[in-house]
Amino acid sequence: MTDEDLARHAAGAGIETEWRDVAGTIRHVSPAALHGILDALGPPPDLSHPPMITGDLGQGLAFRGQPGRYRLIRETGQTHEGWAEPAHDGHIAIPGIDEPGYHLLHIGDRQITLAIAPPRCWTVADAMRNRRAWGLTVQLYSLRRDGDGGIGDFAALETMARHAGPLGCSAIAISPVHAQFTADPARFTPYSPSSRGMLNVLHAPATEGTTTKGIGPDPGLAALDSAALDSGALIDWGHAAPLRIAALRRIFQTASSTLRHAFHAFRAEAGDPLERHARFEALHQSQFHGTPQRWNWRDWPAEFRNPDSPAVAAFAARHADEVAFHAFTQFRAASFMQSAQHAARQAGMPIGLVADVAVGVDPGGSDAWRRPAEMLQGLTIGAPPDAFNPAGQNWGVTTYAPHGLVANGFGAFLEMLRASLRNAGGMRIDHVMGLARLWVIPASGAEGAYLRFPLQDLLRLVKLESWRHRAIVLGEDLGTLPDGFRGRLEQAGLTGMRVLWFERDGDRFIPPNIWSHDAAAMTSTHDLPTVAGWWTGHDLDWRAALGNPDVDPDRHARARDRAALWAAFRDSGAADGGQPDTHDAAPVADAASTHIGLSACALALLPIEDALALPEQPNIPGTRDEHPNWRRRLPVPADTMLTAPDTAARLAKLARARAGN
Repeated sequence: MTDEDLARHAAGAGIETEWRDVAGTIRHVSPAALHGILDALGPPPDLSHPPMITGDLGQGLAFRGQPGRYRLIRETGQTHEGWAEPAHDGHIAIPGIDEPGYHLLHIGDRQITLAIAPPRCWTVADAMRNRRAWGLTVQLYSLRRDGDGGIGDFAALETMARHAGPLGCSAIAISPVHAQFTADPARFTPYSPSSRGMLNVLHAPATEGTTTKGIGPDPGLAALDSAALDSGALIDWGHAAPLRIAALRRIFQTASSTLRHAFHAFRAEAGDPLERHARFEALHQSQFHGTPQRWNWRDWPAEFRNPDSPAVAAFAARHADEVAFHAFTQFRAASFMQSAQHAARQAGMPIGLVADVAVGVDPGGSDAWRRPAEMLQGLTIGAPPDAFNPAGQNWGVTTYAPHGLVANGFGAFLEMLRASLRNAGGMRIDHVMGLARLWVIPASGAEGAYLRFPLQDLLRLVKLESWRHRAIVLGEDLGTLPDGFRGRLEQAGLTGMRVLWFERDGDRFIPPNIWSHDAAAMTSTHDLPTVAGWWTGHDLDWRAALGNPDVDPDRHARARDRAALWAAFRDSGAADGGQPDTHDAAPVADAASTHIGLSACALALLPIEDALALPEQPNIPGTRDEHPNWRRRLPVPADTMLTAPDTAARLAKLARARAGN
């Protein structure tokens, strides 16, 4: 195959053969990388007759087929008959549908689902009736409550919501709660889950009740003597996770008839996706605990690698109780997340919980095992080379296969959307550029390329599910984006992100009253310094401790940036008086929260670390054991966290800024 043939073949598979780096230079993908990606993708499936076609409200639809009579069954049950006219190049056309939803089209011997999307997502303005909103963000695992066994859970989140709502808080954005690996507590990174369609059962309180209202110390955990884990500054996942699982197992074994009845109803409604995930969990535990080298399902015996094999069915039958337990833990997690969202709404929040959707999943996890035709195999995702990472980044996670999604009616994508929105008032899509393209890297080499995704289809499904759930959608649109991409997101009603540290024009911080309206204003994110950490230079201390040799120039630049930031606070009206001392972060946290409150953005989100003026950030990208990523616990319990005088005053200022007084 000539290089020209290779490039043409790659383009047909959705691989971009060139890309533009941060300096604007066009880079060409090597033939070796193209061959590696094409080999991993394999031959494309037949997409001439997809089971689902997406469309826009009121717009005609064209698709491959033969002209003839059709019958349309709307989601509401109404039936309409018509004639599909010939269009172009073997396509036929039918008139537009004026009702959003999932409708069934029967034509010839085909049945096609038509996903008809509204013009845009349900927005912050819809939820707030055009009032400006503010909310908090929190790493769920970091929350505390008495007797929680050392891991933040939905009970603590419910407590937080009940206290935040009366303060005027409209939303609480939480860290990802995707399913992890029950058999391996060492795997706890929230952005590298086993499944985005299932929940992290470690966030389920170990109590038999069906809600978390009035919950005290978990009796199941108390029986296992977990008190030492409750008071730690860091989560000891290796000890806390097995205790939580053991306590949940005890609840499962002693469940009342009422609880078992509710579980059976949940299991029946959840259907095949839940059963497959529960089978994966049971198999993973059996294989990994028996032979540690079999952590990844690709290293299991061949008969267990296919979720539809007779061997898997026989295993599930032999271990029916274990499979049921893993389904039960999903039931517990879903019930308590629902309770937390209900409590948030009861407390007066128009939005409530905002779930976080990770950009990918672990290739050795449940999603990759149970949906192989819809997931990339032999490819991981990351980022191209830049000034900070000359070799590029490999995040070690995988995601959907574009052609596999289309060929399978977008089933995996819809499962993820519905799981995220089922018990929430919104969701944040991490690295939202992934709806259009992702940098993929073959296992055979370090070089990668951008792989295109069916953006128009995916945006339509996001809009449709957003409206059906009356839930807002945030898109993490930071960094370098394709030309026009941010505009497409805004047109679709996705809320972008505007982070204080990045809202700059050279040495000057941009006034908040001209920040984008269709965005969420934030002081920081989980991957960036907190306000207190930035002001005191604690983040630079961490960089020095991690062996970065170029910290001194950054310390000098930080001194200039502090002056520029305080000047911006004074100009916006968020602060007055002289610049605080470098070690005095509290007034800076006050000013920063008020500053984002004064922004033109429809939503202002304050990380709980900045509400409490804490110096430590949850995660330092590029580190693993060198920094306690995803392990920090908040210093105060959820029931008193927001009532401390400094914190209460800070939130009151934010609320007044949002109200315009």
